[in-house]
Amino acid sequence: MSKNQPAINARQFIEELETYQSDEELVKYQHYFKFDKDRQSKDDYFIGVRMGQVFALAKAFMDMPLAEVEKLLESPIHEVRVGAVSIMDWQARSKKTTDERRQELFDLYLRRHDRINNWDLVDRAAPHVIGRYLVDKPRHVLYDLARSENVWQRRTAVVSTGYFIRQGDVDDAFQIAEILCHDEHDLVQKATGWMLREAGKEAPDRLLRFLEQQAAVMPPTMLRYALEHLDKEQRDYYRSLRKEG
Repeated sequence: MSKNQPAINARQFIEELETYQSDEELVKYQHYFKFDKDRQSKDDYFIGVRMGQVFALAKAFMDMPLAEVEKLLESPIHEVRVGAVSIMDWQARSKKTTDERRQELFDLYLRRHDRINNWDLVDRAAPHVIGRYLVDKPRHVLYDLARSENVWQRRTAVVSTGYFIRQGDVDDAFQIAEILCHDEHDLVQKATGWMLREAGKEAPDRLLRFLEQQAAVMPPTMLRYALEHLDKEQRDYYRSLRKEG
């Protein structure tokens, strides 16, 4: 190894990741993820590595410099990009991570959102890389993302509020859900319903007020997710509002 070569680098990560490749796992991904005619292209494809193994390997490489992490983000291999956002997530979670590094992680995520381009990549890193960073800061960037034309940026906006919700702060979750209440993409609808459900566990009355105002116009998928933890009578009532609306 040359003196200028990072002790932990992208090439080493990819080489080790490829040793876990499995044709059986690849078949599972082809059923689990939404593959269209362009999905398995030379620019974006799976090789078949179990996600648990990707996460474990990312933890072993969590001290990787961010310049090397960005190289992973540039990979066309989906599992490599999962590794990149997982390293970012592990760093963001660590109590040893400095405020400066948290900002660098936040900046890298937003700057390379073009490579964070599927629901699993967003969900793996957004709560801690974006949400945790913003917990004591202005959050206008989330509202900009919520109004983006890019579906993954909109999903980032709402999924990031998951970190706030776990701290008992539900304001942004409800406000961003209101922005996304008419979103046409099912993966934004699911994420928004999911965050409404979680926010409702912290603030049940607020969820019910939100549903009184929005259930009639919410997409069915979003409403279904938001209602999951309510009792049958409540679920039936809010579904009836949508039918009447």
